[in-house]
Amino acid sequence: MDTGSAKQLISIVVPCYDEEDAIAETIRQLTRLCDGQPSYDFELIFVDDGSKDATLQLLREAAGRDPRIKLLSFARNFGHQIAVTAGIDAASGDAVVLIDADLQDPPQTIVEMIVKWREGYDVVYGTRTLRPGESRFKLFTARGFYRVLNGLSEVPIPLDTGDFRLIGRNVVDVLKSMPERDRFVRGMVSWVGFKQTSLPYERARRIAGTSKYPLRKMIRFASDGILSFSAKPLRFATSIGLATAVLALLGILYVLALRLTTSIWVEGWTAIMIALLFLGGVQLVCLGILGEYVGRIYSEVKKRPLYVVRERIGFDDVSINTTVLKRRVIAAE
Repeated sequence: MDTGSAKQLISIVVPCYDEEDAIAETIRQLTRLCDGQPSYDFELIFVDDGSKDATLQLLREAAGRDPRIKLLSFARNFGHQIAVTAGIDAASGDAVVLIDADLQDPPQTIVEMIVKWREGYDVVYGTRTLRPGESRFKLFTARGFYRVLNGLSEVPIPLDTGDFRLIGRNVVDVLKSMPERDRFVRGMVSWVGFKQTSLPYERARRIAGTSKYPLRKMIRFASDGILSFSAKPLRFATSIGLATAVLALLGILYVLALRLTTSIWVEGWTAIMIALLFLGGVQLVCLGILGEYVGRIYSEVKKRPLYVVRERIGFDDVSINTTVLKRRVIAAE
């Protein structure tokens, strides 16, 4: 970390998707935060993930008023984790802060993250102590997901954390060198290592709009996290296959013993159907697990860009056209 006399630059990355009701307040709070920290320079990088409402227009107007605000607009919706990745790619700060546009993660916490970073930590991740406004189902599934993920993953991932965090430039540079497509950013940051610490905070209610993670997307996100950071499902498929083979062998020995010791032999279809359904179900589960991994291999080998940028505002050619960005993005302008 540079400790010279020049001001250090903090990049704040804000992925946005259909946030027209909240974006003005988000911009107001973030710019007020920047104004209150004169010891640092700031850039606010908003990534519009193909919004269908007025979010993009509001961001254009804000960028015209404040030179600290920069904008990347996707040609379509590529997903939250890809939007976060684009913001990290474009950030030029000594440290990068990831925060959502719904203000559930309070911007004031960023100041405490910067203090921790100045103490020598490379990553400061927010740990949620309270999550008001979220259903019991979501709280239960989120809590269960992180514990299942930690049980399966070879890399410890902090419990009850989201993408809200500060990451130092050394970590950012490593993340930019990681080209995988099925991205789970919080897991990738944990995998990188370096010196990391948690910062407990109370999450706020959404100021407007609704969650962009319905059940279908939550399931997909969970599968990305598990399959991207663990080969244990494959080992599970192997284990269940071996266990099934042992049960089948015991069944064969049992049938042979009955056939040899019983004078009356009744041929029925019940046992056969049970065996067939059981074995068929196990095979389909194992094939499904294998298919998920094969599908990810297929996605990787196509080497398509992670995202397509339709519009960028506030970036010069040097800062946006880095080697990593050239490899990851097509500018459709």
